[in-house]
Amino acid sequence: MGEISPQTRARVLRIAEEMGYRPSSIARGLATRRTRTLGLVVPDVANPFFSDVARGAEHVAYKAGYNVFLCNTDEDPQRELAVLQSLEEKRVDGVVLCSSRLDSDALHKVLAHHSAVVLINRRLEPMDGENGAGAVVLDDVIGGHMVTQHLLDSGHRAVGFLAGPPASRSGRSRAGGYRAALADAGLTYNPEWVVFCSADVDGGHQAARDLLTDYPELTALFCYNDLVAVGALHACADLGRCVPDDLAVAGFDDILLAALVTPPLTTCRVPRYELGEQAMRLLLNQIAGSSDKVRPCDEIVLRPELVVRTSAP
Repeated sequence: MGEISPQTRARVLRIAEEMGYRPSSIARGLATRRTRTLGLVVPDVANPFFSDVARGAEHVAYKAGYNVFLCNTDEDPQRELAVLQSLEEKRVDGVVLCSSRLDSDALHKVLAHHSAVVLINRRLEPMDGENGAGAVVLDDVIGGHMVTQHLLDSGHRAVGFLAGPPASRSGRSRAGGYRAALADAGLTYNPEWVVFCSADVDGGHQAARDLLTDYPELTALFCYNDLVAVGALHACADLGRCVPDDLAVAGFDDILLAALVTPPLTTCRVPRYELGEQAMRLLLNQIAGSSDKVRPCDEIVLRPELVVRTSAP
């Protein structure tokens, strides 16, 4: 059959518009093998850090004509596995995975079922025959060093570290920066001054209370993130320690809350919205080139910025 005439085409389109016809996304997906949907997986949707990342990612996806499934894992590796398997069943065109708590072997296995993947705050080298996972990461080692160095420059020599969740790669990298700054200052690293905690206010509150009760000689705390730091401020109030006169407290991320608490938090500013934007752009580039058997592992590294406020002047 020949092509329809422009007049017939115009008439059909006019009738379709009058009848309110909309093309079926399911039918279009069957024809193109694309669903125009993407997955965005975060460990804690209540954490303002990840809501900012999600906004940046969704903005880029929307402009490109994609819908995004936002999935929360509650810092639970098993739930993360289930979420990624569910996204596979939904035939999403790609996944942005933030701060994965899975070990490398489990992550390789589950991501092998997705054709396009970009990680945020995590690196994962491809195995033989695998598609590569792009990555957008923060230089957490530099950030950890930056915050610790500021505390040391302010005269503190007994600096504790509330290290966040044990499975957090960011936490381990910030700990590396913390240790490096101590070594640069000729100070001995004391593992008893480092405690893991959940990445929220309650986790910071309990960890700070325990650490300051056991080691009252501490004069400063470097906290995994700003929520943990807010919890540390509450612990200081409980223990009658004035911030910053008796104890300096520094956080990480520079979420909106950091400037609103009393005293305002010294912290390390992370370009959260840009993390999401850059990750989604990498993902869309992967999808556009998905005919390649094995993709290179594109990586973008963003640098944090020290923000000095009253909690650790």
